[in-house]
Amino acid sequence: MGVITYSMEITSTIAPSRMFKALFLDSHSILPQIVPEGIKSIEFIEGDGGVGSIKKTNFGESSHIKYTKHKIEALDAGSFYCKFTMIESDIKFDKIDFITEEVKFVAAGSGCICKMTSEYHVQEGCELKDEDIKKGKDRAMGLYKAVEEYLVANPDVCA
Repeated sequence: MGVITYSMEITSTIAPSRMFKALFLDSHSILPQIVPEGIKSIEFIEGDGGVGSIKKTNFGESSHIKYTKHKIEALDAGSFYCKFTMIESDIKFDKIDFITEEVKFVAAGSGCICKMTSEYHVQEGCELKDEDIKKGKDRAMGLYKAVEEYLVANPDVCA
């Protein structure tokens, strides 16, 4: 099995504590409100949201994915850090065994920088195309920006 690593950084005008809370600590209640056409619901099928918990995200009708399940590997609200692994999806990956994501928010002025690293654990002899990885990252960027816009328009949310 090979590992392909992809990193990116996104800047925001929102404080790291608010972005972290919206995207990780309160995502199960916040994200379906912000992008109801994209995310129908998020539920914990194991645990209470801490390390070891398994979170199931159910996507909207227009999505090419119906659901994903992520296991929370590490969570540090004090340093705005989360590591999780996608352990299941209705889409059968013919090249990928699993994907691990690490996300850390770092203060930058009155806003923050989101540092994300993805590890794609691919099956032996398989290759991932850059455009396939880019599609996933573009979706993540879209969600991030939607959350940022929502928090700007609603300054008391996740405060």
